[in-house]
Amino acid sequence: MRPLKEKISITIDNDILKKLRIQAENDDRSLSQYINLILKEHIKKEKE
Repeated sequence: MRPLKEKISITIDNDILKKLRIQAENDDRSLSQYINLILKEHIKKEKE
């Protein structure tokens, strides 16, 4: 059985990372959870 999640390594601009960390904290989520949520929403919008 494949794992439901997979670890990856990406490079993000420092200013974007700072904003993402703040937004994740404000949303009471980990940075990983927050980025995953944003990507899911983006993919959903692309399908519409």
